[in-house]
Amino acid sequence: MSTRVALDTSALMMPVELNVRLFDELDRLLGVYEPTAPQPVVEELRRLSEKGGAEGTAANVGHDLATERCLVVDTEESYADDALVELAREGAVDYVVTNDRPLRDRVLETSIPVIALRGRNKLAITQP
Repeated sequence: MSTRVALDTSALMMPVELNVRLFDELDRLLGVYEPTAPQPVVEELRRLSEKGGAEGTAANVGHDLATERCLVVDTEESYADDALVELAREGAVDYVVTNDRPLRDRVLETSIPVIALRGRNKLAITQP
């Protein structure tokens, strides 16, 4: 069974906002994995992309990455962060990728490791 990795909104916006080669970094850390995005994350990216500007551009790219490279999954929760915590709590994913500190702390409480930015453009795993 492949390693399942859930990506949050901040993770999917990293390639544009922080010049992080997101999928290359995940390849380096994990080898083979299945990128997953909860539907509420896809919705949040779509809403942010409509705002325009730099954030809108980053969100637009993130939305494309989510829909083209990730398995989009439905969740009970409609709020993106809650959806990611739900996936972690249910054991539906092996890692969550986020740069959001409150979300990171909530995910770590479920005993699921978090992948986040360390340094300028490298990702690192934080164990619970």
